[in-house]
Amino acid sequence: MKCIILDDKPLSQNTLADYIDHVPYLELVAKCTNAFEAFEILQNQRIDLIFLEVILPNVSGIDFIKSLENKPMFIFTTTYSEYAIEGYNLSALDYLIKPITFDRFLKSVNKAYEFYSFKNYKYNSGKPEKETANSSEFILVKADYKTIKININDILYVEGLKDYIKIYTTTSSKPVITLNSLKNMQQNLPSDKFSRIHKSYIISLDHIKVINKAQVVIGDTYIPIGESYKNFFLNEMENRRL
Repeated sequence: MKCIILDDKPLSQNTLADYIDHVPYLELVAKCTNAFEAFEILQNQRIDLIFLEVILPNVSGIDFIKSLENKPMFIFTTTYSEYAIEGYNLSALDYLIKPITFDRFLKSVNKAYEFYSFKNYKYNSGKPEKETANSSEFILVKADYKTIKININDILYVEGLKDYIKIYTTTSSKPVITLNSLKNMQQNLPSDKFSRIHKSYIISLDHIKVINKAQVVIGDTYIPIGESYKNFFLNEMENRRL
């Protein structure tokens, strides 16, 4: 989900930006200090979720939301509890009081993601799927001065190492090492088959042998589940359980 932060306090912006960076299904598009900056972004691209302060210079967060004809989902993140009822009357998904803990933030964005997924499922149900960048059956990566084709179904897991990633497959005992980021790799893998469970790991759901609260087992490898990804991943697996 593409999101923006609307808050005039740099510390609050940086805290939220750090939280967003730890949630695999959120992409931060911009940090805005006033309603005019946010409005310009909304005019030029699709935004799915706004995190906004109530008290802002010139135009309040509440007045900003009231001014929007087509409202994205929004969550108030503020130090002012007295506006909570008005916020909910505007159909805010949540109203978070600063200082916001990561656990509380994660509960809130999980709610937003569930709503987003349900809305998109309803919209797309019954319609033919469009070809997307990650709907291919293979990916091409550059490694060892050549381009290597890797079948999606052969990927066991991907490990991030700063500027490089290591792709482990069923077809080789050695990983393919390529210059890339884990975030970019995640965007090129089908989300119904792969999940990011740690800041350093993306795993294939098809190749999981065992899941517990701390790790998953793929082949003979034990891969840790990061605290930032645990709730989302375990909830996703719970929804798939018979």
